[in-house]
Amino acid sequence: MFSFSPVASPRRIPAAALGCSLIALACAPLKAQEAAGQPAPAAEVKSEAPAPGTPAPGTPAERPANLPASAGPRSPGETIDAIAAAVAATAVEAATPKKEGEAAAEAAAVVPVLTPDPLVSPLEDPPVPVDLLSPEGGEPTPTESVVVNLINRLVERGVLTQADASELASQAQRDAAVASKNAAAAALVAADAAMATEEDIVVTHIPEPVKERLREEIRRDILADAGSRPEVLVLPSGKDTVYLDDSDLPAWVRRTKISGDFRVRYESSRFPDGNDNTGSFPNFNRINNGDPFDIAGFEFSDQLNVDENRQRYRMRARLLFETDLGEGFNVGLRTVTGNDDSPVSPNQTMGDNFNKYSIWLDQAYLKWQSPTFDGDLSVSAGRFPNPFFRTSEMMWDNDLGFDGLAFSIASDLSENVRPFLTAGAFPIFNTAFNFPENDPDKFVSTDRYLYGAQGGADFVLARNVDAKFGLGYHDFSGVQGELSDPYLPLTIRDAGSTDNLRTPSAQKGNTFMALRDIIPDPLNNFGTTNQWQYFGLASKFQILSYNGRINLSHWEPFQVSLLGEYSVNTGYDEDDVSQIALNNRGPLQPDGSTGTFEGGNIAWNFGVQFGEADLDTQGDWNALFGYRFVESDSVLDAFNDSNFGLGGTNMEGFTARSALAVRPNLDLVFRWMGASEIAGPPLKYDVFQFDILARF
Repeated sequence: MFSFSPVASPRRIPAAALGCSLIALACAPLKAQEAAGQPAPAAEVKSEAPAPGTPAPGTPAERPANLPASAGPRSPGETIDAIAAAVAATAVEAATPKKEGEAAAEAAAVVPVLTPDPLVSPLEDPPVPVDLLSPEGGEPTPTESVVVNLINRLVERGVLTQADASELASQAQRDAAVASKNAAAAALVAADAAMATEEDIVVTHIPEPVKERLREEIRRDILADAGSRPEVLVLPSGKDTVYLDDSDLPAWVRRTKISGDFRVRYESSRFPDGNDNTGSFPNFNRINNGDPFDIAGFEFSDQLNVDENRQRYRMRARLLFETDLGEGFNVGLRTVTGNDDSPVSPNQTMGDNFNKYSIWLDQAYLKWQSPTFDGDLSVSAGRFPNPFFRTSEMMWDNDLGFDGLAFSIASDLSENVRPFLTAGAFPIFNTAFNFPENDPDKFVSTDRYLYGAQGGADFVLARNVDAKFGLGYHDFSGVQGELSDPYLPLTIRDAGSTDNLRTPSAQKGNTFMALRDIIPDPLNNFGTTNQWQYFGLASKFQILSYNGRINLSHWEPFQVSLLGEYSVNTGYDEDDVSQIALNNRGPLQPDGSTGTFEGGNIAWNFGVQFGEADLDTQGDWNALFGYRFVESDSVLDAFNDSNFGLGGTNMEGFTARSALAVRPNLDLVFRWMGASEIAGPPLKYDVFQFDILARF
């Protein structure tokens, strides 16, 4: 059983003592005037005859028993002192312990007051109780409140004005309401603390992984409960769930939830002076997605922009439909915007002559999550979100989806350790069925796959410290380029046997090689014309990656997170790559030969994030500052961050980001990224982004 540390209960002030305080505050100016020798304001005296049988004012029958008799008329200050002394005596009497019989009799006479639960319906400011006070010049109306009766009598005797009395009574009512609210809250805390025993664990901090686990378990319980009642429609809204009685809807509609987001972005890309704009940065992605490039021609290949500043207005819209099929099965479909079918960028650049934009199928999956396993056990098939734990976008862009089959399991080893394992097989490329189109003799398939596995654990390291670590291995099978069988292309459409090994989704940074082995012949002027080429990756990619995150929650609700990632491409062989590399080389040698190959296979990232972990409520904020170093062939540039250095590898530099929730589900995000190329000619980028992100 978990319980929370109780807070100190509020101090209760007897009504009589409160009355003394009010009288003293109200009459302090009168006593000051009397001490200074100034006459106190006289009370208005009415010459009304007393009713028959009623003692005259000032007679012993009217004076309270605990007020001493006076031999003569009193000054207002003396009257005030006498009243205050009487009330104080009443307070002392109330604080004196009663005998068991007397206490029981008094308790039986107490009328219970129903106080609203402050955790459910907070108290509103009470109305000003003008009706409790006597009208100007009228007889005071007796009430059950000692304080109000005292104020009325002070008004009657001219010590207070009617306006001052109304203000004091209103303030007293507000104070009583606040005290009642505090007492109710303290009672709830005390009741919770009373449930704890010596064997219970008192929780003052819940680590973020435990919070996420509890949220997921509660969500599943709610959905399971709703699924058992066909008349209930579940509509998630943020972290709340709305239930609607709509039994006329089809069952699949009642089991379907819709979520998504919309982001509008201003982006400025700036290039400092000194970048090499002499044709050193071919756009391999564009070449491989179009006609082959004639390397013996007199034209530049498609080139990347490295010297002219650009600004773009972009948007991203995503819409996800998830349907609960029961017994742990779910189906998901997500659509997304995008300039093209890039796997890492759903951004749609605005400003296309008001033409309509394309919508892409970004996710389509079937997922099974065990409803009985003590932990998390799931299998996903189709196209689904990235199943691997990561702390940055150094290896995987956040917008990247995975095709294939994934398995994941996690279970508590102890209260402080929760191991997990994720594994899967993912097809990257499947050979076109009729490849090549213009040849009756078809080529062998050159399919590409990713086989990946990652193991790790969530840890609670201390009272306010939790962490998560993961070690993964990712084998990108078949992605390395190979030289084709020797042949002589007579037209630009004549395909080579390894054309399918070109990389159609490259960003920039990886080392490339020529794929076609073209035979020198008189028909191509012995290799000086018609040298139509495609390009593929020069290295294998078998990546060992390590991710770690440590959360420090000593300053809740603020949290400091230390983020780290390290990757090494174990399939990289520098000697083999340097012999066939077309890019990532240094300056030309003095004899005119190509420069020395400068690529590498190491990547690392370190960052610090601070602020609220989640932007859930208005005013929540967080910020991040980090540095990364990503060598040319450390990771596949087709799948990593599309923003840092405008995407790809062979870059190092800083990242700074800040985010603010202007209201629930509406965030403002500012990001700056400064990157410089590691190998090859000089190239630098500065990218500024400002986002408005709405979630639903």
